[in-house]
Amino acid sequence: MPWLRRSFIAGFFVTVPLFISVAALIWIFNIVDGLTTPLYDRILGQRIPGLGTLSTLVAIVLAGVVARNVIGRRILERTEHSLLKVPVFKTIYSPVSQLLAAFLPDSVSGFKRVVLVEDLRRGYALGFLTREFTIDRGRGPEELLAVYLPTNNLYLNDIVNCERGRAAFPNISVEEGIRILLTAGMALPPQVRL
Repeated sequence: MPWLRRSFIAGFFVTVPLFISVAALIWIFNIVDGLTTPLYDRILGQRIPGLGTLSTLVAIVLAGVVARNVIGRRILERTEHSLLKVPVFKTIYSPVSQLLAAFLPDSVSGFKRVVLVEDLRRGYALGFLTREFTIDRGRGPEELLAVYLPTNNLYLNDIVNCERGRAAFPNISVEEGIRILLTAGMALPPQVRL
């Protein structure tokens, strides 16, 4: 019975994020397809399968181009600032946006580096450096690291604040670190240098 329960919980946390991601993509494609299909039907005089999907891909790429442009970034920031004043939107959008930003390679607020933290309970844990900060407990400033330690998958986690001496920085990029965690360690290279 405990094996069945652990397997169900692990399977739940693997399939639910996958299902939500696929459902969100299908929803976005259906919205764009629903908006563009009648327009294309009128312009072209016939229905061309896949044109709505192509339009969605083009729209996503164009949104990325605008987001990377200085003027476009400012427009998006102002729009986001205005939308964050809406109570329900703010509650949902802000955490999701921060979580997604953590996984972007160019993000200032994202994961900085892969960290190997010595954990007395688990041995060594692979995580991501999110912030370096100092704390003063009356003996002068001490350097600490905030390390995001995923458990089960990237949506559940522990945040560990540890001394710099308890952390090591392996020669693994953030992208490789995410791949290692998503594959349950199978993508870990045979030799890791610190």
